[in-house]
Amino acid sequence: MTQLIKAEFRRLLATRMWFGLLLTAALLAGGLIGAMTLVGPEHFNPPMPGLDTEAGIRSILGILGYTAFVPAAIGTVAATSEYRHHTAAVTFLFAPRRWQVLAAKLITYGVAGLAYGIVLAGTAAVAFFGVAAARGVSLGLAAGTVLALLARIGVAMVVYLLLGVGVGALIRNQVVALFVVVGYLYMGETLIMMIPGANQLYPVLPGGATASLTDFTYLADALSQQLATTPVHLLPPAAGALLLVAYALAAAAIAVIVPMRRDIT
Repeated sequence: MTQLIKAEFRRLLATRMWFGLLLTAALLAGGLIGAMTLVGPEHFNPPMPGLDTEAGIRSILGILGYTAFVPAAIGTVAATSEYRHHTAAVTFLFAPRRWQVLAAKLITYGVAGLAYGIVLAGTAAVAFFGVAAARGVSLGLAAGTVLALLARIGVAMVVYLLLGVGVGALIRNQVVALFVVVGYLYMGETLIMMIPGANQLYPVLPGGATASLTDFTYLADALSQQLATTPVHLLPPAAGALLLVAYALAAAAIAVIVPMRRDIT
């Protein structure tokens, strides 16, 4: 098992994926959070609470949760690459106990997701505090609380990468799997929030669980007000965290069990 994990890490580090993964996290978090902090949420259209309020800071940081389609897409690519490039047969001939190969992949990409989350949270923190200090803004939340929120978002990214792996195991066609993952996370949950009645499902979906974890209610509240639908009540942060863990475990189980007896040709 140890050798398989080492092999998966060598395979990952032999490609440009790991560098692109970390570079994307840095540019996405640093650029997005830096730009929003520089402009100031009170100058958005429509205006949001300023950085001198707790609601304003949570709204700025919570938007990072909507970039989760990136690690999810990376997990999908990781799960489908061997089928796309027809190397799965060779891999399973070398290691006929498929569950060990699949478990090694999960561990490897779980660590990759954690690295992505750390870089995402770290660059967001540097950009946020640096730009806020340059503007001379008095922040509405203590630095420790801000760092804790960013840490939660970083850990949530591990879950989304594993969700991508699970979807890739179910849908082996890489293009179709990417379309499903990115389409659902980028647009699907937002559309669900816009449908009266169906929007009450949002709190138990991955995006709703992430919003619960970070206490990011701005988007759900704004859509409810604009569309005059029933307000969406998110789960408590602890329940959101447990739900994300459940999604991660379900995705891991799918990624291991589904390909066990499936024909790989």
